Amino acid sequence: MASPAFDSDVLIVGSGAAGAAAAWSLSRGGLRVTCLEQGRWIDPSEYAHARPDYELARQTTFAKNPNTRRWPEDYPVHTGGSVIEPLMVNAVGGSTVHWSGHFPRMRPSDFRVRSLDGAADDWPLTYWDLEPFYDLNDANVGVSGLAGDPGNPPRSPRQTPPLAFDAACEAYARGLEKLGWHWWPSDNALISAPFGQGRQPCNACGPCDIGCPIGAMSSAHVTYWPRALAQGVTLVTHARVEQITVDRAGRATGALYYDADGARRHHSAAVVVLAANGVGTPRLLLNSVSAQFPHGLANNAGVVGTNLMFHPVAFVSGVFPQVVNAQRGPIGGLMNCQEFYETDTSRGFVRGFELQLSRNVGPLSTATGALQGELAPWGGGHHAFVQSRYAHTVTITTMLEDLPEAENRVTLDPDLTDDHGIPAPRTAYRLGQNSERMLGFAIERARELLDAAGASEILVDPLVSEAGWHLMGTCRMGADPARSVVDQWGRAHECPNLFVIDGSTFTTSAAVNPTSTIQAIALRCADWLGRNFAEAAA
Repeated sequence: MASPAFDSDVLIVGSGAAGAAAAWSLSRGGLRVTCLEQGRWIDPSEYAHARPDYELARQTTFAKNPNTRRWPEDYPVHTGGSVIEPLMVNAVGGSTVHWSGHFPRMRPSDFRVRSLDGAADDWPLTYWDLEPFYDLNDANVGVSGLAGDPGNPPRSPRQTPPLAFDAACEAYARGLEKLGWHWWPSDNALISAPFGQGRQPCNACGPCDIGCPIGAMSSAHVTYWPRALAQGVTLVTHARVEQITVDRAGRATGALYYDADGARRHHSAAVVVLAANGVGTPRLLLNSVSAQFPHGLANNAGVVGTNLMFHPVAFVSGVFPQVVNAQRGPIGGLMNCQEFYETDTSRGFVRGFELQLSRNVGPLSTATGALQGELAPWGGGHHAFVQSRYAHTVTITTMLEDLPEAENRVTLDPDLTDDHGIPAPRTAYRLGQNSERMLGFAIERARELLDAAGASEILVDPLVSEAGWHLMGTCRMGADPARSVVDQWGRAHECPNLFVIDGSTFTTSAAVNPTSTIQAIALRCADWLGRNFAEAAA
């Protein structure tokens, strides 16, 4: 342990997927761990599932976009320079509160993009370095799925069986089988059988992305936080962190934050761990200006905030003559096709994408144009239009790998602030040429698949603006301090007792949802820190 002069041995900022996993791991070894969380505990009674206006809540008071939702715990994000809006939640459990639970792993090739394809950079670690922590995380949170996918490395048996297939899955599989494309039941952080401390399985109530009222979704506030708190972790909610403080030697000393009453406080720690997501973490570092770091903490090389990556997404929907009821049940992709995942240079781009079977929208969203901007006509044709779309539509999400580009970045807005006057983040993001080429190809493959499945009409949203669920790359890992912010253990090159463990550490984005990898990285970094705490804190 560190000196009693510190309030904690380890201070974690952010209680989401990464922060919760790290808090659990570090506290196992007896370290005094405190976590500062800007948001609050969200009671399941706040979820809108049982309300008839659940779709309206999803678009307003429980929207994924903080600029729309505007909870007191949120901070604004200036997105005028971005074609994709960043989505996030400030709450205990972070954005896993507002989550579909799709839980694939990255592939070995995803860590070697420079070596294999001459693009981007290689990670300073491999899939095999992460594999035991993928397995540990799965065992901790509970995953439904089926081991044995020949298109991916072997993995441990899934904790619960795959979620049940339905008519939408049958239509999707019909098209895939006709085309001869490989598919497999998806891993989902959503249990299909009793698991853990009295957790009950998914009852297919949907929609999962406005919170799971029964705790079947393996969100961080359901899985890691009860165990971390039982091990003695202190979780401080309504704690809006302003900056990370440093001493004259440039070592982190703790954090300045505003408490629930608006009082400005300082919490000291021997080691500081940032887990505030790919927008919040660079914002905090850039706000932490000092004599030692005039451009922001750990940013003397100017890398913090650069290489912002999203996953560019297109929604391609097929309208079927028969009822498929794709609007029912768990919202995460139940089936996955990675036929086009690896690089084939004849396609005109490097890397690849996956085709996820996604759930569809409810009647309000159908009528108001959520299906590729199709606003239902008012008057005599309204009911007929809605009836032809609602319960008859299957949507495929194209999930593309996004290559890192330094121009895509998070900076501080010169004018916009949060309620405490802390500068807000500004995102600047444009689609790169490689992503543009891949997106067009992916849309055509999704069209081909839906046509083979028997769709009578196909609708396309060619680039979904509110698709910034995955915030990656802004404090990237690497061995070269001139091109990266942290090393393979999440340790800042320029500040040896500062760690970053969230999605901002991603060197490349892969073409899969990142939460499984975020938690594996957090567990690996926390494991190293726990074993080497004396060195890190010295």
